[in-house]
Amino acid sequence: MVKKPEILAPAGDFSRLIYAIEYGADAVYVGGEEFSLRAAAGNFTRAELRRAVEYVHGKQKKIYVACNIVPRNEDLDKLPEYAAFLQDAGVDAVIISDLGSFTIFRRHAPKVDIHISTQANVSNYETCMAWYHLGAKRVVLARELSLDEILEIRRRVPEEMELETFVHGAMCMAYSGRCLLSQFLTGRDSNRGYCAQPCRWKYTLMEEKRPGQYFPVVEGEKNTLFMNSKDLSMIEHLPELCEAGIASFKIEGRIKTEYYVAVITQAYRRALDDCFSDVYLYTKNLPTYVEQVDMVSHRPYYTGFYFPDSEDCGQSYHEPSYIRNFELVGMITGYDALSRRLFVTEKNKICAGDELYIVEAGQPLRKFYAEKMYDETGAPILFAPHPEMKLTIEYDKYVTSHSFLVKKNKLL
Repeated sequence: MVKKPEILAPAGDFSRLIYAIEYGADAVYVGGEEFSLRAAAGNFTRAELRRAVEYVHGKQKKIYVACNIVPRNEDLDKLPEYAAFLQDAGVDAVIISDLGSFTIFRRHAPKVDIHISTQANVSNYETCMAWYHLGAKRVVLARELSLDEILEIRRRVPEEMELETFVHGAMCMAYSGRCLLSQFLTGRDSNRGYCAQPCRWKYTLMEEKRPGQYFPVVEGEKNTLFMNSKDLSMIEHLPELCEAGIASFKIEGRIKTEYYVAVITQAYRRALDDCFSDVYLYTKNLPTYVEQVDMVSHRPYYTGFYFPDSEDCGQSYHEPSYIRNFELVGMITGYDALSRRLFVTEKNKICAGDELYIVEAGQPLRKFYAEKMYDETGAPILFAPHPEMKLTIEYDKYVTSHSFLVKKNKLL
């Protein structure tokens, strides 16, 4: 019998962790202030990590801590004490990419499960077995593997060896994220968490003896964005991934917003639950899931390396800007049943009469019109022009906090 995979969501800080759990994640992965590959994320202090473990375990969920930098000698000097701290804090697992780090965690945090990061480039069953015999609980497979290759690995490794794959989010043009481009061009080492994403930049060609004369680097009729990858989305292929015996569906995005984390987590939660309840129900609701993942800012979607025969090469040769079908305009912080008003913190301009949508945990998308709005003093207003402005909007149904107000992009 196929075991139901977990939905593993990113959490760049405590606020995003709460949204991930509220919107359906079975587990979250976070980074501390040390040894994490996402320096741009808010990340967690040690005190926050303890609080996060308590919160997540209180919801009967799991928390994994990324310690997946490619460490240098000076990094290793501090790792034993940090490993002992994570074990004492009660984290469920650590995500590591380096054999030396693995050895340190086995020695100083033997009660903590170890997940092998995608940064370790695990692309075959023998490498999986090597990590398994060393004591790894799970391997996050290299993103470059096809579904057939994953099936072969699953067939050749023990059932208790868990396999994890990415199902949604940004892709890296370098092999499993191991890239030196950022360090070469900016001095910021992507393998230690400081990637400047130079693969998203536009490039031109200049001949040495003709300074200032720039020539476009062109592929066919396209332009210079030859390293700019599309975003991964496997929402339409969950049955195949389930049949492959994957234990965990990982969503990329520790530096993404609360809104992104909530919407994408909920889309995969609903899709996976429907898939296991009734595949017919999943197929019937598939347009809804696709609409949901389109509600966040994203590059064009594709299916990564899962299906090598696909004609989609995965490169986005157009502008590197995001597709924005919907715009987040407000965070719903509460609801007053007596006055029938939503309490809102504004993120983008809201005008009286706007057609808005409510994104709420566990609820379908709801449309309404913002007919009457009020400022903090209760005075009627026609628009809310300032980010972070507090206001109320009349609405006749209860809405939980940690919900969002969005509106469709005017260009649609």
